[in-house]
Amino acid sequence: MSSFSPGGNLAAIVLCAGKGTRMKSEKAKLLHPLLGHPLCWYPIRRALELGVSQIVAVLGHQAAEVRAALEQSFPGQPIRFALQTEQKGSADAARSAQSQLNHYSGPILILNGDLPLIRVASLQALVDAFRKSKALLAIATAMFPDPTGYGRVVRSGQRILRIVEEKDSTPKQKKIRECNAGIYLAQSAFLWDALEKIRSDNAQQELYLTDLVELAARKKKVSSHSIAPEDAAGVNDRAELAACAKVLQSRINCGWMKAGVTVLDPDTAYIAEGIEIGSDSEIGPSVSIVGQSRIGQSVSLGQGTVVVNSEIGDRTKVLAYSVIEGAKIGRECSVGPFSRLRPGSELESQVHLGNFVETKKAHLGKGSKANHLSYLGDAEIGSGVNVGAGTITCNYDGTQKHQTVIGDGVFVGSDTQFVAPVRVGDGAYIAAGTTVTEDVPPLSLTLSRSPQVIKEGWVAKKKAR
Repeated sequence: MSSFSPGGNLAAIVLCAGKGTRMKSEKAKLLHPLLGHPLCWYPIRRALELGVSQIVAVLGHQAAEVRAALEQSFPGQPIRFALQTEQKGSADAARSAQSQLNHYSGPILILNGDLPLIRVASLQALVDAFRKSKALLAIATAMFPDPTGYGRVVRSGQRILRIVEEKDSTPKQKKIRECNAGIYLAQSAFLWDALEKIRSDNAQQELYLTDLVELAARKKKVSSHSIAPEDAAGVNDRAELAACAKVLQSRINCGWMKAGVTVLDPDTAYIAEGIEIGSDSEIGPSVSIVGQSRIGQSVSLGQGTVVVNSEIGDRTKVLAYSVIEGAKIGRECSVGPFSRLRPGSELESQVHLGNFVETKKAHLGKGSKANHLSYLGDAEIGSGVNVGAGTITCNYDGTQKHQTVIGDGVFVGSDTQFVAPVRVGDGAYIAAGTTVTEDVPPLSLTLSRSPQVIKEGWVAKKKAR
């Protein structure tokens, strides 16, 4: 993941405490994956890209799981955590962060954790508007064609008076199309004081964060900045999650095409944010690239390829429907179709892995080949090795895993089994159909076969019987 350089006098609170009952899931809403990242990953990353000096993620439902996901996603970043012990509403959630920001006195950005499409440019525009207006509070608003479900921005002329939630709105207020985007920027002293004054006398009997607006409006110290409705789209159910994924997918794929990467079918290519891809690479239909993956220059990923937390070197070709997870592939390799590289696999340059070859914790040296129907697990394979079809490293004895070591220039015949632990010296030949149970000296021939028996006329006799 890219590193961020916090700067400027700005902190952020990201509200990640909600359960998300409309998801109808045992999993907290903010942990649901969207293009390879948890939903709450996106507003936190945007805040980091904005340059905040510190972030407090407010946790609640499944707090331990959400915290673990964020710590794994943002190692070394200035993220702290606060706990909302009871679900009393968004204002109570924001107030839960105060103990983590006691020694901070600058402006505080507050973001809902379910805003995956918010852009840094929109946040920066809100910050600029806030600083220019010298207000106590600035809010982001959006004009929705269908405002159902959003809090309405009530104005008197151009002056903002309050935000009214959907369930508390009058029929007239429900016709207002300008809505709250769930993004606030407040002076810290005003914020902490105002949060203490908010009461739960509303339809849901909750402490609404939107009540900050009316408290600031009484002092005529509230401003707003309008953002695109797309940026303000929240996620309440799985249909909205999928809709946001399509928008984000389009943004990411378009960005890569403008950067010199060919995406053959942008509607089906699935590329997580934070991936690195070199120029002149080609991404086929239905390809998925997620996790901490890096793709070199002029790489070709064939249809249906899945890449997870892996590195692929320049000019490597991965043929259709291969799965690469936790692996490192060197330059000018050929992989697939239907290859599977499991965690710990490492291919040096110019290695060939063919159809239905599986590797796990296997290192293959430069120019080695395993072109057909083989399993290479817990193996150290030298350079220039030919691994014949149907070869298996028998690495598991029922209790422990053992390693197979094959030297440089070894020729392995088809249907060979290596019963690990075993070592094969440089330049050795292993005849087809051999089961290797002992170490093989360099430049030797090893074979183990039963003698071939031919019984002429046997079929005719069998049919006669």
